[in-house]
Amino acid sequence: MKKKKTGLLIIVLLVTLQWSLPVLAEQAYISDVVVTNTRDDLLVYFSVYDCFTEDLKGAIESGIETTFTFFIRLYRKSDALWDTRIIDMEVQHSIRYDTLKQVYEVRLSEQDNQVKTMKSFEAAQKLITEVVSLKIMPLKNLEKGARYQLRIMAELDKIKLPLYLHHVLFFLSLWDFETDWYTIDFRY
Repeated sequence: MKKKKTGLLIIVLLVTLQWSLPVLAEQAYISDVVVTNTRDDLLVYFSVYDCFTEDLKGAIESGIETTFTFFIRLYRKSDALWDTRIIDMEVQHSIRYDTLKQVYEVRLSEQDNQVKTMKSFEAAQKLITEVVSLKIMPLKNLEKGARYQLRIMAELDKIKLPLYLHHVLFFLSLWDFETDWYTIDFRY
């Protein structure tokens, strides 16, 4: 009896590892970062690449809502040991496929959670992985001539399944990812 349980455990682990290999093959990353300003505000633009696997796309197309969370931190650089954190913000982009209407619904938290619908997965993917013209803070709160550092990270939130399916489909956690922190220094 004990050998059967051990054999079953090994099979479950091997199957789990098989599903995880394609996910581990791609490393999501942040790129195309631009820090700029308007007359009144500090803005940032950036994109996340290599974050959609075929399994994740299939889960979205089956109606599972998926949320990307972007963490943005602004520090004032210091000659002392520690930099001073000025801003710590989170932005969320969610995507869900409406199987009845056959459209993708994208919700962007920085745009008051307004829902945008589109027919094309590629258009929805572009919208969910790009942050455009995000207001970080008013320029009046920055000191002229001071050095600053902006740090950005993206994370795919755990897929939330109804009822107790998450206990049965534990391998869905393999879709979880986070990027490394992207850091950019600038002087205002």
